[in-house]
Amino acid sequence: MKYTSSSRNIVFLGTHIKGFNKPRIIAINNNETYDYQEQVMREIDQHQLSDYIETADYLNSSDVDLLVIQHEFGIYGGESGEYLIPFVERLTIPYVVIFHTVLTKPSAKQHHIMNRVAELSVKVVTMAQSTVTDLISIYSVDAAKIAFIHHGVPNVQTGSRTELKEQYGFADRKILSTFGFLSPGKGIEYSIEAMRGVVKQHPDSLYIIWGKTHPVVKQETGEVYRQKLIGLVEEFNLTRNVRFVDKLLTQDEVIQSLVMSDIYMTPYLGKDQAVSGTLAYGVGYGRVIVSTPYRYAEEMLADGRGLLANFRDSASLEACILQLLNDPARITKMENRTLELGRTMLWNEIAKTYAAIFQEKIVASESKKAKHLGVI
Repeated sequence: MKYTSSSRNIVFLGTHIKGFNKPRIIAINNNETYDYQEQVMREIDQHQLSDYIETADYLNSSDVDLLVIQHEFGIYGGESGEYLIPFVERLTIPYVVIFHTVLTKPSAKQHHIMNRVAELSVKVVTMAQSTVTDLISIYSVDAAKIAFIHHGVPNVQTGSRTELKEQYGFADRKILSTFGFLSPGKGIEYSIEAMRGVVKQHPDSLYIIWGKTHPVVKQETGEVYRQKLIGLVEEFNLTRNVRFVDKLLTQDEVIQSLVMSDIYMTPYLGKDQAVSGTLAYGVGYGRVIVSTPYRYAEEMLADGRGLLANFRDSASLEACILQLLNDPARITKMENRTLELGRTMLWNEIAKTYAAIFQEKIVASESKKAKHLGVI
């Protein structure tokens, strides 16, 4: 959870915006202990209900003007994160909720949580246009309360594609890539299998899989999924054409991995995925994207910004990749279309939208307090 309190002249998410202090953070901890920097001013034990109550009381008596709740079902304690309900019910300060996942078939508990959190908020933010209708029809959220704001993308200066390929030792190779935490739902095995046919026509192609195994997956099953993928690479004799970078990437490395790529891949298996941060980054930097048709991909890759392959279908992925590698002019055209949308997703643009909402809700809250106190 994050919150901001009003002040003057600060740099907010990469843009100089008047009226806000540097955001402070309330961290939700799992069973680990973390050494946070000073920006984290309070911590909540994920599974300790009393921490939520105490934090709500703390915020109510603080100088905080507005709270921003980042909602994802796996963050908060209780069934489906239900500990968030007594927290928001106890709050007396206004809050904006950002829903990172909007399920089309929620359980009764999930439905109740989202409905109640939205009901008590002053604004509901969703990061996909397709989920606006779901919030209204499934969760009974007031349409006037909903704002659609794109998933933000950091604005990082890098070298050109050619320069980065040379820097990383990949000059004269066609680079396909995927980044993010590895987990079975990513469907990377299908992309690896697709490379069998790709390399027959483009032996210089290289598929780079950037990122460590998801920490929860690693805790539960170790490196089983990564070892399965490595086994496929060896079985298909693709050791020259598929490479794993097993590390937690810095922000600069993430952007460099994208900028050097000729094609970015998201072969995910879950059709209902409403938002993907990795896909948003790919769009933000104008990459040509080959993806499976999960909800966010269908929305973001419309109007010629990428190609959609069938779920769990390596032959379909292979066909899409070859369409692009066999037609460089098509890649250029798609990159231009994607970059046009991507420019609107950079943090400095997204920050302006959030700042306007925060300012509006802070002013409205202050006016409401003044009326209550008889000042107005």
